[in-house]
Amino acid sequence: MEAVLNEWIWRHDLWLPPGIHWEDIQVDPEQGHVPRPRDLTYTVPLAFAFIACRYVFESACVSTYLFQNDVLSLSTQCGLSQRKVETWFRRRRNQDRPNNTKKFCEATWRFLFYFVSFIAGLNSLVKTPWFWDQRECWRGYPNQPVSDAQYWYYTFEMGFYLSLLLCVSVDVKRKDFKEQVIHHVATIFLISFSYCANYVRVGTLVMLLHDSSDFFLESAKMFHYAGLTCICDTLFVIFAVVFLFSRLVVFPFRVVYTTLFMSMDFFKPFFGYYFFNALLLVLQALHIFWAYIILRMVYKFVFAGKVAKDDRSDEESEGDNEEELEDERDGENREQRKDSINSKLSSLANNCVLNNLTNQGNINSRLPKAR
Repeated sequence: MEAVLNEWIWRHDLWLPPGIHWEDIQVDPEQGHVPRPRDLTYTVPLAFAFIACRYVFESACVSTYLFQNDVLSLSTQCGLSQRKVETWFRRRRNQDRPNNTKKFCEATWRFLFYFVSFIAGLNSLVKTPWFWDQRECWRGYPNQPVSDAQYWYYTFEMGFYLSLLLCVSVDVKRKDFKEQVIHHVATIFLISFSYCANYVRVGTLVMLLHDSSDFFLESAKMFHYAGLTCICDTLFVIFAVVFLFSRLVVFPFRVVYTTLFMSMDFFKPFFGYYFFNALLLVLQALHIFWAYIILRMVYKFVFAGKVAKDDRSDEESEGDNEEELEDERDGENREQRKDSINSKLSSLANNCVLNNLTNQGNINSRLPKAR
């Protein structure tokens, strides 16, 4: 079974253009090495190392679950009304939901990685010819050596996205949860396939473009959760400009264009060509989706004067909380009105009793004189 699997993985017609075999790839050992699928096995333990570092960094919270069927029994035992017990349960549950501290730690962790990754990637690519001329991504393909800096750039990026995919169930769940999962899966396939097919040059450009705007978004979240609204608004505007330019202009018209059209000047299309471009188009569709959300927020910023809450806000801690707070206020108002009515009725009853006693005393005081 293992031999069959290795034979399938090493099929040259999956990874390389027609007529080229693994033995045909020759590179200068001083310039780098030839990428092999087994090189990516180190990303799995690296992903678990990222997870361990992250949870030490974030000091993850443990959530508890409360059950509504205990309300009536607790109401009887504590001598409180059912409404007050429900209010206590609601407030206690909100404490277990992701608070700003957890969100701040999560955003800080991602900011640190994206910022360091962007600086390291830019430093390793700014002197390369394909950074300025995308035709150089294919010149000499597939006999293109992979330098140590490019290898570690790939390894750390894939390890990080693997850790994000493994932790997606415990992260703060947002409304674009499905889109995030699709993005992580597509990114992992892109990184792994581009490395095995030696699309490393264009792959490094894709990763650099994504990191260029992601650390602005995470820094804006950090200041938002810290309560520094002015700095958050400024960083969000910078993020919106960088995102829209890099994802809707540079990515489709420079990166996707070179993989779709320029590459065919150097080799005929094969399985890897179609697979790689399909994944790039999936990413571009997600870029358009997120650009729509960002433009909505920019529209609110222009007309409201400040950045509105993130349209991707976590599902449980935003809309549900507002409805529950309204219900809680309505319940408290009803309790206050009920207490007010009860106190007025009690006062009215006391006044009636006092009046009856006074009238009875007056009648009794007049009886001896009548005799």
